[in-house]
Amino acid sequence: MKTVPASEANTGSRTIADIVLLAGRRHADRPALKHKAGGRWVDVSYRELAEAVKEVALGLVDFGIERGDRISIVSNTRPEWTFANFGILAAGAASVSVYQTNSPEECQYVLGHSESRAVFVEDAEQLAKVRQVQSQLPDLELIVVMEPSGDVGDAVALEDLRARGRGRDESEFEERATAVGPDDTCLYIYTSGTTGPPKGCVLTHGNYREVCTMAEAQGVLQAGEVVYLFLPLAHAFAVLIQFIAMDLGATIAFWEKDPLKIVPNLSEVRPTYFPSVPRIFEKIYTQATAKIAEVGGAKERIFWWSVGVGRRVRELEQQGREPGFLLKAQYAFADKQVLSKVRDLFGGNVRQAVTGAAPIAKEILEFFFACGVPVLEGYGMTETSTVATVNTLEDYRLGSVGKPLPGVEVRIAEDGEILLRGANIFQGYYKNEQASAETLADGWLHTGDLGYLDADGFLFINGRKKDILITAGGKNITPANLENGLKQNRWVSQVVVVGDRRPYLAALVTLDPDEAPAFAEQHGIAVEELPRSEAMRAEVQRTVDAVNAEVGRVEQIKKFVILPHDLTQETGELTPTMKVKRNVVGEKYEREVEALYSG
Repeated sequence: MKTVPASEANTGSRTIADIVLLAGRRHADRPALKHKAGGRWVDVSYRELAEAVKEVALGLVDFGIERGDRISIVSNTRPEWTFANFGILAAGAASVSVYQTNSPEECQYVLGHSESRAVFVEDAEQLAKVRQVQSQLPDLELIVVMEPSGDVGDAVALEDLRARGRGRDESEFEERATAVGPDDTCLYIYTSGTTGPPKGCVLTHGNYREVCTMAEAQGVLQAGEVVYLFLPLAHAFAVLIQFIAMDLGATIAFWEKDPLKIVPNLSEVRPTYFPSVPRIFEKIYTQATAKIAEVGGAKERIFWWSVGVGRRVRELEQQGREPGFLLKAQYAFADKQVLSKVRDLFGGNVRQAVTGAAPIAKEILEFFFACGVPVLEGYGMTETSTVATVNTLEDYRLGSVGKPLPGVEVRIAEDGEILLRGANIFQGYYKNEQASAETLADGWLHTGDLGYLDADGFLFINGRKKDILITAGGKNITPANLENGLKQNRWVSQVVVVGDRRPYLAALVTLDPDEAPAFAEQHGIAVEELPRSEAMRAEVQRTVDAVNAEVGRVEQIKKFVILPHDLTQETGELTPTMKVKRNVVGEKYEREVEALYSG
């Protein structure tokens, strides 16, 4: 695997549009994308990708799209998303990301607020959403359907758009792309909106070129790597990985649009780089440990002994030391019996996995590290063009979110808020001067996150300012660590700790719909009866007791309730990036919360 120096990767590249122009020439017949078609993995070369992007860009030009126009994309992660995104940017327009899970009303807000002149939709389902609100979108002139079926009315099939592009002079493509400058807007990414309507972050080509350069200098991704991507490309994390991959000539393998296919896909693709969110690592951790716990006995003891051996070896490696003869022999046995099988869940070839967007329990990171799957945390926001700090394989500290990228400054305010400054910081919120002024103050980005820097410069996150609970006794508590501790239970999906201006902390708990049926079968209980069953309450109580043992009395959870259903985006309790909307949950389950404090 070749590490391409940032200087080499960036040659001739000032913007993301330049990356688009250069990628087909630099990487030619290397595979750019992989996707499942007809039951097998199909490659799209960089040459083929460049051709598709050129046709999309010129097709948009043919429809009258001008520089600076906004064009939205409502689609799952798939090759056509990439064709559309890069075609938009090469045409000099700006791309507006919309989560494919958004409701018609949420789509209407983003398309309307951004004044999008065109929108790419994935299929009939996404087209129906846009049709439902189209009368409220006066700026929308063109709908392009990636996978048309049935009567699409006046919408245009993606293939037809590309055909129109083939009818234009190719020189227009390069003229449009090279005219794009670092100060031109690249993306409008709308925040997921945990406390109100989403805000449109304005991010320039220069912002993303800079953050690509920063990340490449840290070796975040390398040339020739295979990336498995299931994250929505509407999310800043996924779109940055796409930009870096194209810059370096890596390959992105797209998922099959089914959460149950993620682990099987990993086995088939055997990626070297796996960007994800904590929930997936929590699920794989459960898959790796749950069955062995059920078996118990000698096998369970061997399992955890093996993990302990792996941990000792990794600690020596981090110190630059070799394990001794006995430890080497123990490791060979542990690796054969246990550790290699955990790596196989990721395809057996992962050089590095990355987690972001939400906290993850340190114990889970330590487990995967012991097994030879380094899961490293990074930190950033949409407002930082995705990322600001990273752990690397050469310089990491589990439990931290790493050190600042080169060129990024971190400062901790007097109240503990993390402040950031650098060339990757966004330009402000579209049509929201007040929020922009509040967030970008005194030359620093005020993140709203709380944290601290250790003596070696690693950043640690404590929680969100807006999530702080102040008990009736005046104690300030950040609930994230308590919630993460409870979520390590195999059967638990989501936890929301409450207690603001209350005499003690309590928790709303939901069960994992994928795991709960196994518990029901073990205990002879109907699945729908689990939230009210004594067996499940006792199981959750054991975890609550274990978490409480790690904190002071005032921070302990005194009561909890198991809700009848999991939290979801469809019911309005989660954002598209799986963040809990605490205000919505508090309002929806107000009766349950009051019951926890009555009597």
